[in-house]
Amino acid sequence: QGHLVESGGGSVQPGGSLRLSCVASKSTAGSNCMGWFRPYPGRGREGLAAVCGDGNTDTADSVKNRFTISQDKAKKAVYLQMDSLKLEDTAMYYCAAGRVSLRRRLLDYSAYNFWGHGTQVTVSS
Repeated sequence: QGHLVESGGGSVQPGGSLRLSCVASKSTAGSNCMGWFRPYPGRGREGLAAVCGDGNTDTADSVKNRFTISQDKAKKAVYLQMDSLKLEDTAMYYCAAGRVSLRRRLLDYSAYNFWGHGTQVTVSS
């Protein structure tokens, strides 16, 4: 069993929506933030959105009007609602957890030390 388990990926047409889910295991204890990332060629992983236990959130400008992150602390879960999906959103989406102390690092993948195996999102017509 991994630290984080993602679900909700799939195939959708442009303009469609998907809701990704991620549940954290006990092994991520000590983490205060969870986020969603996808590969960024040549630059590691692109931070899309993150949320912390204190309610602090950040969303990348590139998806701000389309993607929304939310959390359920009781379930140790985080969700990513993705609307108005585009062809270029096709990617593997990863959930991560970590102890992030600086807000400016919320979308920095190197600030996270627990990762899921990813869930594939394919946008095609």
